[in-house]
Amino acid sequence: MIGRKEIYEKVKTQLSYEFNCSPDDFFKDENIITKAVLHEKRRKFSNDEFFLQMATFGNNTVISANEKFHPWLREWQKDNRGFWLFEQNHFFELETELRKYGYKMNLSHHMFLPKAELLEINTDLKIKWLEQKDITPYYGRKEFPNALCEEYKPDRLDVLAVIAQDGDKIMGMAGCSADSPEMWQIGIDVLPEYRGRKIGTTLVTLLRNECFRRGAIPYYGTSLSNLGSWKIALASGFEPAWVETESQEIKK
Repeated sequence: MIGRKEIYEKVKTQLSYEFNCSPDDFFKDENIITKAVLHEKRRKFSNDEFFLQMATFGNNTVISANEKFHPWLREWQKDNRGFWLFEQNHFFELETELRKYGYKMNLSHHMFLPKAELLEINTDLKIKWLEQKDITPYYGRKEFPNALCEEYKPDRLDVLAVIAQDGDKIMGMAGCSADSPEMWQIGIDVLPEYRGRKIGTTLVTLLRNECFRRGAIPYYGTSLSNLGSWKIALASGFEPAWVETESQEIKK
């Protein structure tokens, strides 16, 4: 069983590819600014290089950005401890400057890593497992926007999913995408009429355990204000680990 230290080391290494930095840069006291890159080992959320992206593990912030944005960034961040840069007042300043280049800020993603243990889980739910080959028929179904990618993505495969059923009807689904060979991100969807019955927590816990058994690191992301999702993450053996965000081009 992989330990907590090894989990964090592997995640820092993965993020270092994407932020063009050293893994240890995420735990320094000073903020780090690097040149934006499109690393072949990145988590393939986009095929385009980000104009700006930021990440913090709760101390400093690492900022990867287009070099022409560096002079402004150096002034913007120099008097602030890194994690404060994710607060709304600083985001407003960042957004205002980005718009001069044709970009705006995207969502902030609050990321969770698992405690290094399998969790005992007993359930009376009717459970069905889906391997990668079984998932294709579920693409395009609007009730699963978080559990699965919107379509088959060869660079970011949905590798495993688990369903809770009420007879033949699906109550909820948790799925995981292989964002990198070692990091599998879990998403969860529970149909409105079945919420409040801990179905989400059960499915995420089952999937989390199975990811570990298959040698992957399960991780979980949600937004700042999605408290229901936060509660599922915490109840399923995850803990807050880092926050990341990125810019997006303004469409004309």
